[in-house]
Amino acid sequence: MADNTTVDVNKLTFETLKKIRAYLKRMIDAGGSDLHVKANSVVRARINGDIIPLSGEILSKQDALTFAKEILRSRFGEFTEQKELDFVYPFSETTRFRVNIFFQMEGVSAVFRVIPVKILSIDELNLPSVIHKFTKMERGLILVTGVTGSGKSTTLAALINEINWAQRKHIITIEDPIEFVHKDRKCIVNQRSIGQDTHSFGSALRASLREDPDIILVGEMRDMETIEIALHAADTGHLVFSTLHTLDAKETVNRIVSTFPTDEQNRIRMTLGNVIQGIISQRLIPDINGKRAAALEVLVRTPRIEQLVHDGRDVEIRDAIEEGKDIYGSQSFDQAILDMWRSGRISQEEAFNYATSASDLKLKMEGMDEKIEDTKKGEEKEFSADEIFGLKE
Repeated sequence: MADNTTVDVNKLTFETLKKIRAYLKRMIDAGGSDLHVKANSVVRARINGDIIPLSGEILSKQDALTFAKEILRSRFGEFTEQKELDFVYPFSETTRFRVNIFFQMEGVSAVFRVIPVKILSIDELNLPSVIHKFTKMERGLILVTGVTGSGKSTTLAALINEINWAQRKHIITIEDPIEFVHKDRKCIVNQRSIGQDTHSFGSALRASLREDPDIILVGEMRDMETIEIALHAADTGHLVFSTLHTLDAKETVNRIVSTFPTDEQNRIRMTLGNVIQGIISQRLIPDINGKRAAALEVLVRTPRIEQLVHDGRDVEIRDAIEEGKDIYGSQSFDQAILDMWRSGRISQEEAFNYATSASDLKLKMEGMDEKIEDTKKGEEKEFSADEIFGLKE
């Protein structure tokens, strides 16, 4: 670590940052999503899901520290005090990156995540059509979940963008940091960044209730205070969007409830059951073209879902989702993956690798093959007149 935290910008050459920018350009050209910079290591990029080296050149510990000074400038002191920092780095007029820079045992590391400038629509993202329904809700809680890098921010941006172009509302977003920038269209959109515009999700969310919002986007429900206020906002007539790092709808419900002390969990279950309108969970699966396709589990609020949440019967949520596919447009991961396999987007091997239950998915695939075979046999069979009119068994 540096002996002092003050950076004299006039003494910086920005040569190291220039090298990193060259790596960023190479990653963009290769269609990558993340650049990994680490002291005493080579620079690597995540391309189509795999992390690969971009060269054999080692970034020294001192060069990594210099890079931190060059990219952070006046915020370098904050970095040395906090030990990690989130910010957005504008690379060009058409490309921005979300950056997390942090100290680790060998020095400074940083990860750059590409932020698309263009906000793709729900249809352009090939999301299930039921997702449009969530933009028309007047109140309640809608969650987008999945592991880091599964596209949660992209889906949220599509939802907010559709509202922004179609309705006359006040939208407040609370993010860390701001990724997609939403210009005022039919809506007023106020975007607040943690650290720069407010101290915390909790304080910003509490303040937002006094700012005449219709829609509130909370970048992440990280703690009990934020979850409590978000549930209250949804319960008092606001439409709240947020994210959680959970794998599916069942785990999402369980995670929210288990955040609270045991004696509070029944109350939280009742509130959550009353306000939850939808849960979109995402997994990225390698497709047959060597890229990645999003499989989505979609929970849509129904009387049965509400009752299951109230009663703590989380293990039954997946069955309820699957049973509601034809009526409500909901779908489990396995149903989504089955559809992707049927359409030829993913291989059978990858379908099994990413399924919630590979054995259940196999049975569904086999059942589908049997139905197709039965249909073919029915089409090929010739019937006599007696059989048609029921004169013969």
